[in-house]
Amino acid sequence: MQSNSALSVRLMNLFRLQDLDILIREASDPELKSSEEKMGFAHPHLDKLQAARERLLETIDKRDLRLYQKIAKRLTHAIVPVEDRTCLGCYIGLPTSAVSLTTDPDQLLTCENCGRILYWLE
Repeated sequence: MQSNSALSVRLMNLFRLQDLDILIREASDPELKSSEEKMGFAHPHLDKLQAARERLLETIDKRDLRLYQKIAKRLTHAIVPVEDRTCLGCYIGLPTSAVSLTTDPDQLLTCENCGRILYWLE
């Protein structure tokens, strides 16, 4: 059994992966890159982002990674917060049973509606 801090580390690593994936997607989009350069923003080097992503992948549990990748294939934000028992990815209320599952420190919870990985705002 893992502690809540272990689950927090797992979620933080998935957040970092999500952020890198979004940055890589944006850096790979020629229209977005051109638009940002016109506004005076320097674009990060894609190879550095991909190298950082590869290093991060080594720290992520394989089950967590598979879950994240499955969700990220169809949704930009695979990890979203819950506020007032509402998934802020799809804005559907969560069943009461989902709230009781938050006490299991080993389980990443997903929204029954959209499938995103959930975390609770403190």
